[in-house]
Amino acid sequence: MNKNNYHTHTTRCYHASGKDEEYVKAAIKAGIKELGFSDHTPWHYDSSFKASMRMPECQLDDYIESIRYLKEKYKDQISILIGLECEYFERYMPWLEKMLKDKQIDYIILGNHYYETDELHQYFGSPVNEYYLKAYVDHCIQGIDTGLYSYIAHPDLVYYDPDSKLYQEEMSRLCAYAKEKDMPLEFNLLGFMSGRHYPNESFWKIASKYQNKAIIGFDAHSPDALLKDDIYQQAYNYLSSLDVELIDTIKTLKK
Repeated sequence: MNKNNYHTHTTRCYHASGKDEEYVKAAIKAGIKELGFSDHTPWHYDSSFKASMRMPECQLDDYIESIRYLKEKYKDQISILIGLECEYFERYMPWLEKMLKDKQIDYIILGNHYYETDELHQYFGSPVNEYYLKAYVDHCIQGIDTGLYSYIAHPDLVYYDPDSKLYQEEMSRLCAYAKEKDMPLEFNLLGFMSGRHYPNESFWKIASKYQNKAIIGFDAHSPDALLKDDIYQQAYNYLSSLDVELIDTIKTLKK
């Protein structure tokens, strides 16, 4: 099995550090065969809202050009893909689909962070009520149905009591649908390494029950995150103990 990573950020998202090239050099040093950059996508908002955790639209071309340059420069040492981490914002999906085609983006991953749009400020990763737990799963399912996303990043990001009956039911609904539609689920190393509420054991027991496909994502916000081989091995060993199908490559967008 190859050690690949398709969840990599850049400083354009305002909460990562390091130059684009430093991520590539770290990936080569770590023995990563394929590196996908997937910084937080910009959105073309209807309002004057300015997001604080994603690049503005005006930086998208620079992002793409930088990675294309590195893809060519390091082509003999590593495979590099140009991707984005995107929510499912129904009202903005026509814009997203057109942008992906126009910019020739290789792939996108589903990072389901906000309810409907971040203009509303409802973050799924802070404690939510029953309504938003169900909405989180609904958004994931709607995202799967677009056929655009390569996998679901941190599928257990939603913050709700993992031992509750409702959490078990809703995550079962998500895992069952992901299994039916052959949608991989990410085991998120950033959350694992920093002791966040995800990845959590309750979720992965459910994923094991449904025999979901699983992929390891570094969610790298600094180049040195790609060098954490001990963390990678811990995650690999944990997933290997479950009844999930561990994969190392992704489906890309049709050009």
